[in-house]
Amino acid sequence: MSTTVEIKIPDIGNVHDVDVVAVEIQTGDVITIDQTLITLETDKASMDVPSTVGGTVQQIHIKVGDKVNEGSLMVTVLANDEVTPAAEVVPAPVVAEVKSTEIAPIAKSAVPAVIEQSTSVVAKGKAHASPAIRLLARELGVDISQIAQGGGRKNRILKEDVKSYVKKAMTEGITVKGGSTLPKIAVPDFSVFGEIETQPLSKINKLTGHHMTSVWLNLPMVTYHDDADITEMEAFRVSLNSQKNVDVKFTGLLFIIKALAAAMQQFPRFNSSLSSDGESLILKKYLNIGIAVDTPNGLVVPVLRDVPNKSLKQLAIELGEKSEKARAGKLTAANMQGGCMSISSLGGIGGKSFTPIVNAPEVAILGVTKSSIQPVWNGKEFEPRLILPLDLTYDHRVIDGAEGARFMEALKYYLNDVRRLLV
Repeated sequence: MSTTVEIKIPDIGNVHDVDVVAVEIQTGDVITIDQTLITLETDKASMDVPSTVGGTVQQIHIKVGDKVNEGSLMVTVLANDEVTPAAEVVPAPVVAEVKSTEIAPIAKSAVPAVIEQSTSVVAKGKAHASPAIRLLARELGVDISQIAQGGGRKNRILKEDVKSYVKKAMTEGITVKGGSTLPKIAVPDFSVFGEIETQPLSKINKLTGHHMTSVWLNLPMVTYHDDADITEMEAFRVSLNSQKNVDVKFTGLLFIIKALAAAMQQFPRFNSSLSSDGESLILKKYLNIGIAVDTPNGLVVPVLRDVPNKSLKQLAIELGEKSEKARAGKLTAANMQGGCMSISSLGGIGGKSFTPIVNAPEVAILGVTKSSIQPVWNGKEFEPRLILPLDLTYDHRVIDGAEGARFMEALKYYLNDVRRLLV
């Protein structure tokens, strides 16, 4: 014989106004004794509240976001003859700090709460997982109901299942229901404040913006700032340009390109790319360098090929030709492919430092700003030296901090005395 039973929040300790973070049932569900009905969370613990009876859910009296206390009405169930005394029900607390050495918690904006499976459609159902696993999933921004099947007994979801889901989402890409990966920024009607003009973005602006946004969301990037003494390099450059019958102009950027190529040969990981599955490193035996060029239509990056085997004059001619094509909008796709590392130079404009964004699938980019004369202590006195600020951004999945610092030291070593490039 069936009876109507009201299930209330049991003794949860001397805690008040506890947050409801998950409701695991729906009206009409057939439930069993000890099946999780809701999940509560305090500042220090997360806990599942199990059912005291088996039967059919008639009404749910709370929802996610509510605050409840001991004795709050939770669910009304049309119970069968299986009834467990309420006094025996004690929610199992779980320490909120879930430690994992393999996956660090990531921002919910990076892994949205609702993720569609890229390979198959998963019907949203009841996820069987412990409070600790549910807490881990919430910290990682994962909707645990989207995990199709757990690896534990009776398909119970384990910590490894959550980690695998996050890894798959990060390597294969994330699509939030509705078609965008992040909530859109609300844009008001600016015309109410005054006169405006709307200009459409160029195709280059759109493509660059999309690519940079993708890189920013997917790559853990670090930027390392340092200064290089280029006093002797600049004196050599000036002497080259002052020679008679010089039919090209030697710029400081040419020396930076050659020094960068030498440093990349010394540190091969800077001349690599991460495989699409994130499981291996692709080391390149060729060395091409992309140069970011500012054009009326936006930023483009023509690629200089086989840099180590070309002279300064050859690079000067090639850079001049491709820069002119870029500004005229005549660069072909082939002119912008095959880069191993890029340089973004603001030296002709100014600035002291900035954070260039890696041009993925490359793993690093060098930023250059305007050089200036600064006093440098030589052990006896201050002397004027020409100092060039450098900004190295790299993909931290491939390059660690120590290797980034060593790479910068090598780059400075070559720039300090360009004769070292001949050794």
